[in-house]
Amino acid sequence: MATANPNTKTDPKMTDDQRWQIVQRRDGRDADFVYAVRSTGIYCRPYCSARLPHRIQVVFFSTASDAEQAGFRACRRCQPEKAVPPESEIVRSVCDWIENNPDERVILAVLSKRFSLSGYHLQRTFRRCTGITPRQYAESCRISRLKAQLRAGESVTDALYDAGYGSTSRLYERAKVHLGMTPGAYRRGGRGMEITYGLTHCSLGRVIVGATKYGICALGLGHSDTDLEAFLKGEFPNARIQRDEGHIRQSIDDILNYLEGKLTNQRLPLDMNGTNFQRKVWDVLMSIPYGTTRSYSEIACLIGRPEATRAVARACATNPLAILVPCHRVVRKDGSPGGYRWGIRLKEDLLEKESSVR
Repeated sequence: MATANPNTKTDPKMTDDQRWQIVQRRDGRDADFVYAVRSTGIYCRPYCSARLPHRIQVVFFSTASDAEQAGFRACRRCQPEKAVPPESEIVRSVCDWIENNPDERVILAVLSKRFSLSGYHLQRTFRRCTGITPRQYAESCRISRLKAQLRAGESVTDALYDAGYGSTSRLYERAKVHLGMTPGAYRRGGRGMEITYGLTHCSLGRVIVGATKYGICALGLGHSDTDLEAFLKGEFPNARIQRDEGHIRQSIDDILNYLEGKLTNQRLPLDMNGTNFQRKVWDVLMSIPYGTTRSYSEIACLIGRPEATRAVARACATNPLAILVPCHRVVRKDGSPGGYRWGIRLKEDLLEKESSVR
């Protein structure tokens, strides 16, 4: 059994009672000490998920080296002798595990044991880096898998179980939020949906506006009505689509005013379908002030995923609501325009027009 002086000193600004409180909370990622257990001869990080020892058995050290010199050995679970990995690396590892284990229930106790972190600390770190909880991230992954399976033509029943849903009731109670329609309608490419659209002219060319009874579901820019209609039908290949400018005239007029800078703060109802990640990106895009820009990396940081710049770019590229969800206001870090679904020239024209109005 290892022995050590119970009065070993660490940070003089913190008492042993304060350190013990941190250990009890299994917190202290930024703490500058380790704790050792006399009865086991092992030392750990303050947030180790190992069984909590009795206080009388615990002694504190400033560094792993101090603990080893006193005869204690490193815990295999939290590996306190190694450098602490960055929080982004920990979160990326948790994300990878969730993505690669679709059939596993995302329970904090399980994640805590696997990643040698307390549940409290893991949840707090994950939310700080991503803006959502591990469970919400798992839900986003399930929805993405479900949508891929439905698009591939699988039955709703097969797709929901492949995606990790345990029952149809659990899926259907989330369907309107995540899919914007029932799973069956999504599988059928919008079959059963009724979309009214209009085509009109603006200073930048032609505009197509599509709307359901819930709000605007598609908006595109271009120079060819044929191409714009193909875009709408490609987004909803099996929906019932009819042209009727008069039915959505007010929405079209509001969009034209917004395009021309006569209305710089639109409040149109939107009917959008997307994953949790896409919706987080789109929400941030809609918060970018008229006439200003943000970089892809800035957007990634704003949603708590600084390493996800490419994923942000993909979310911008798949945005079905040009202008209203202003992905044209996202540029590269060096200020160059970057890509745009409707063409770089249109993106530059939009930015120039907004800049002149501001």
